[in-house]
Amino acid sequence: MILSDREIKKFIEEGKIGITPNPKFDDQLGSASLDLRLGDEFAIFEHTKKSFIDTRDPNSFNGMTRTVKINDDEPFVFHPGEFVLGVTLEEVFLPDDVAARIDGRSSLGRLGIVIHSTAGHIDPGFKGKIVLEMENIGMIPVLLYPKTRICQLVFETLTSPTTNPYYKKKNAKYVNAQHPQESKLEKE
Repeated sequence: MILSDREIKKFIEEGKIGITPNPKFDDQLGSASLDLRLGDEFAIFEHTKKSFIDTRDPNSFNGMTRTVKINDDEPFVFHPGEFVLGVTLEEVFLPDDVAARIDGRSSLGRLGIVIHSTAGHIDPGFKGKIVLEMENIGMIPVLLYPKTRICQLVFETLTSPTTNPYYKKKNAKYVNAQHPQESKLEKE
């Protein structure tokens, strides 16, 4: 069952869903979603470092990015065809009986900004900032600023709590993320 605005607000106010810093409900709460804002760090791929990525060879994809941190009033210039990893300003904690789905915002999608390439599901028990797999599929650069509402979370209750929340999984590669992180495919 998808949570409505009133349930999302109640779950956050009661501490069942953790969002830090506290959201501004007037700005961020939708009918059945909560907008999250863009953080100030990006992992930019340095594609000239390596000639290919071999998914069986971690050396071919580790160390391919550099982190760029920008000030609140400084734009991140997002060029056409560019793929970067961003991060939400908010840190999220989901309980063992709530999952979430991340969606891009239509207003940014209409400018060519795709917010997640594949990782749209957020497991129950997730803790940390959400890493955004972003691409500019438009034809012109787009300036993005920290604290811009960048994506929305749609929350879904499970029929029962999971027996294996994300933060307890021994193979949870991205738990407690605070910064954009490269792929950890080698840990599978």
